[in-house]
Amino acid sequence: MRSRIARGWLLLAAVVLAACVGTPAPKEQYFTLSSPNPGVAPPASDSPSIYVGPVTVPEAVDRPSMVLRTSPNQVDVSDDYRWAEPLRNAIPRMIGDVLSRELGTSRVLTNRSASATAVDIRVSIEIQRFDSSLTDGATIDAVWSVKDVANGKMRNGRSVVHEALASSGPAGIAAAASRALERVGHEIAQAARQSR
Repeated sequence: MRSRIARGWLLLAAVVLAACVGTPAPKEQYFTLSSPNPGVAPPASDSPSIYVGPVTVPEAVDRPSMVLRTSPNQVDVSDDYRWAEPLRNAIPRMIGDVLSRELGTSRVLTNRSASATAVDIRVSIEIQRFDSSLTDGATIDAVWSVKDVANGKMRNGRSVVHEALASSGPAGIAAAASRALERVGHEIAQAARQSR
């Protein structure tokens, strides 16, 4: 009787172990922020040089995993949906792409190591809110400043932008966040034109 029970437990353990080993872990998916309206930047002659930085991102979302808001006071940190690059790098690159296109320049720097480089325009951005939701889309709240180095003029602004999902899932969130950042970049470009 004892040997039957022991064999039964061994068989059960073997089945459980096989199920654990035989089931592959879900594959991580990686997403990027990209300009919905890419354009070709003109030659660098007579166009302003721009540095986008510093750009700060809330610590709650500054991680490889997508942080998905599930309620006003709750988020889910996804192990399956991840950003391909840190948001603190992706956001200035994205804003830089918009400024390049809208201000007609190919001389846009976003790398932190270029912060001491002499430029015509400096843009700093504090992302106060970067919300992603599988039901509501993306919301970005950004406080920013644009400084024309030559004349010392500074323009400050705030952009609060919401973009609904055009498609479901994490790819839809990445696209909505990209569209929201495109709108933020457009508002910053307008301020940069006015400061010159």
